[in-house]
Amino acid sequence: MSKALVVRGQRHKKVGDKSSPMVYTLRRKSKDAKIFDLARIAQDIEALGGMSAEDVEHVGKAIVRQMRQTLTDGNSVRLDGFGIFHTTFRCRATEVAKECTVKNIERVNIRFKVANTLRLVNDAVATTKGAPNNLVFELVSEDNSENSGSGGNAGGGGDENDNPLG
Repeated sequence: MSKALVVRGQRHKKVGDKSSPMVYTLRRKSKDAKIFDLARIAQDIEALGGMSAEDVEHVGKAIVRQMRQTLTDGNSVRLDGFGIFHTTFRCRATEVAKECTVKNIERVNIRFKVANTLRLVNDAVATTKGAPNNLVFELVSEDNSENSGSGGNAGGGGDENDNPLG
């Protein structure tokens, strides 16, 4: 099983407030996580059998195209076992009703709400060790990847690693 490497760092308790006390927190080790593009995922799916990498890439691109169209139509997209994509926006407030128009929308965002079946869990605190959705964290020193002692599995943020699906 792959491990997500984390390092201990210090920051102000209230970020941006220089007078707040310093606290320790964990973060992902720099350049530990890799980015998997559609072509790489297609190769992995092809290795499992059933579809060629080209077919998987074609289907993936078609899903993205259709999702874009569905979202721009104002709808949400649910991918079973993955989550729901929906749009939100930020609107500038006005004091007069007739000044509140669609021109006041400053930013449109695509949001993602993960499906419960996909939620990842820190293996160090999980009730079922080694479950498929458990992510194993390893605390390492900042300069190299040797274990820094206590807390071999520590909580922290998550991202892709060598084998993001286990």
